[in-house]
Amino acid sequence: MESADLAYAIVGVGALLAGVLPRLLEGRPLSLPIAFLGLGMLVFALPLDLGSPLPTEHPEVTTRLTEVGVIVALIGAGLKLDRPVGWRRWSVTWRLLLIAMPLTIALSALLGWWWAGLVPASALLLGAALAPTDPVLAADVQVGEPTDEEDSEDEVRFGLTSEAGLNDGLAFPFVYGAIALAGAGVAADAPSGWAALADWLWRWVALDVLWRVVIGVAVGLAVGWLLGKLFFYRSRSDTLRLADHAEGFLALAITFLAYGAAELVQGYGFLAVFVCAVSIRASERSHGSHQVLHDFAEQIERLLTVMLLLLFGGAVIDGLLAPLTWQAALVGVVLVFVLRPLAAWASLRGSTAKPRERWVIAFFGIRGIGSLYYVAYAVTHAEFPGTDLLWATVGFVVLLSVVVHGVAATPVMQWLDRTREGNPAVAAGKSA
Repeated sequence: MESADLAYAIVGVGALLAGVLPRLLEGRPLSLPIAFLGLGMLVFALPLDLGSPLPTEHPEVTTRLTEVGVIVALIGAGLKLDRPVGWRRWSVTWRLLLIAMPLTIALSALLGWWWAGLVPASALLLGAALAPTDPVLAADVQVGEPTDEEDSEDEVRFGLTSEAGLNDGLAFPFVYGAIALAGAGVAADAPSGWAALADWLWRWVALDVLWRVVIGVAVGLAVGWLLGKLFFYRSRSDTLRLADHAEGFLALAITFLAYGAAELVQGYGFLAVFVCAVSIRASERSHGSHQVLHDFAEQIERLLTVMLLLLFGGAVIDGLLAPLTWQAALVGVVLVFVLRPLAAWASLRGSTAKPRERWVIAFFGIRGIGSLYYVAYAVTHAEFPGTDLLWATVGFVVLLSVVVHGVAATPVMQWLDRTREGNPAVAAGKSA
């Protein structure tokens, strides 16, 4: 039996289930990621000679697969947001990004170093990889399809969707910081150590924080503005008005154009993709082409999610978690149940979100494909001591998040919706 032929058959079964399971699982405390994670574990547990799906053995392939999965999810997230960008309207998002995420990174890195025994560079990478809320696996707690109503989205779904759209790019400076630490080995007690540290810190702030963020946002805005003009160009000829032709595959054109353009000029492509999608959405908010683009992006995202979760389940079976120590596992448990919830809850004090909404937003800091991408990207750019333990810890947290958040998402969101049934504006945006 050819392994490639068997792989085709498995992917075909997975794609078929991806079209059937969402309706079967609707309203039940079981998510699509749990189902495909379990399927991947089952398939790779059988004696089928499928090869090893361990990311430690294929870091470059892991980087590319997870990278595509994340950017396709980002375009979908940006296209389905109805709420216009504004400081007050997006106040929950800014608080999560500027307060909760850096706090989560710092505390996770501290625990990774002090408790799990990781070196500083690996501990910082652990914090950076596990801080962002994942746009790929968080569909059950995100906003639904795009609508014509600007204020139709409740704070929980909007906050988690917009946070997931932006924090993947904003976590990258810390990933670059970890790569720099791993490559430089700067020591404060070495000759000129403090000068070298100050020089590194200045370069990191100027290049990795300011330049790459600004360029990523600028490219996203520029590409979004240009494509918006092209999509909704008002002309006597319908040929030049692409939006009227409703071609779903143009979602991929948006995704790869924004991402590639930003990366070519050393900006953060993840930021560019999401900002580009939000910019196009704002060009002509009520046009039906947004629905077509979103639906196509969602279908591609679902297919990629199936493939990635099958491989992740296989990696778990193949020994991804074997190097995990109980100290590292405890760090993961504390991150999911304590660090992220408390950091997010504290950041939302005084925001427009109600108390129960703050707790729900704080709890659903879902970890997933983005976390795997960051580790894969970093280990292909520098040597990190304790890489196996780092992969095992991140894999454990992703596994824990898929199960815990996947089981809790439906009942918690249903409970939250019932508490707001008297608010028609919220009820219009309840679909996840």
